[in-house]
Amino acid sequence: MTGSVVVPPGLLAQAALGEDWADWLALLPRRVADLLDAWELVVTGPALHGAASLVVPVAGRARGAETAMLKVGLPDEESAHEHLALQRWGGRGAVRLLRADPGRSALLLERLESVDLTDAWDVEACEVVGGLYGALHRPATPQLRLLTDLVGRRVADLERDARRVPLPRRLVDQALGLARDLVSDPASTGRMVHTDLHFAHVLHAADRGWVAIAPEPVSGDPHYEPEPMLRHRFDEYGAVPGDSVRDGIRRRFHTLVDTAGLDEHRARDWVVVRSVLAAHRGADDRDHVTRCLTIAKAVQD
Repeated sequence: MTGSVVVPPGLLAQAALGEDWADWLALLPRRVADLLDAWELVVTGPALHGAASLVVPVAGRARGAETAMLKVGLPDEESAHEHLALQRWGGRGAVRLLRADPGRSALLLERLESVDLTDAWDVEACEVVGGLYGALHRPATPQLRLLTDLVGRRVADLERDARRVPLPRRLVDQALGLARDLVSDPASTGRMVHTDLHFAHVLHAADRGWVAIAPEPVSGDPHYEPEPMLRHRFDEYGAVPGDSVRDGIRRRFHTLVDTAGLDEHRARDWVVVRSVLAAHRGADDRDHVTRCLTIAKAVQD
């Protein structure tokens, strides 16, 4: 008896996002059951979920078997090579991969403590994340997507829409110019980059401290990495009397850059590019656009 899995309502609600989501969710319980049987696992607790994945606490069937987490994700380009990155890192700076079935977008991961950085002082959290960069930014495996291809496609989309989107033309032109230069630079590929490393994507391992989870890996430039740490927990900026949103953004940025030993100018250019591209992709959400543009401006002041 492997136990049954109930898909959380928060994940089921994603069926509204389209047919691909609805089809995946409809097949998810059967897929999980098949994996539990194939890998001889039993369910040990309620299922959790990420934005596009189901995560089930499990253990081996044998008495005293190791506990783990079974992650089954929506097949997509961003997470297609997650298993390759985790294999390459081998538990150094990242969660350990115990087993993988890429064809079913399934990973068996070590079980970590359920403590992340969302409640940590943001500067301290930036020091932790900046410290992880060195372990994660290793020479890239050849199968990974190229950062330059990813950014190149998004730049083409922005160029097509540039005169129609509600974004400041000066900032759009600046981001496009920086992006073209970065995409043509050989240094923009070659290192493994997580691309979505933020407060909630760092958990604590009892044996080695903080580690990264949920990579969307590319062969890229380490200086591409800081932007998510500036965008998440945005509402905390300026919450302390005498502190401004600009000051808070710059404090996080410089903490990440200094801790990781990144080139400040190159990291700043990537923040501007990522922020403007993110604003374009979420242009229907005015609050999102405002946050992205505020970050792009703050790191340059």
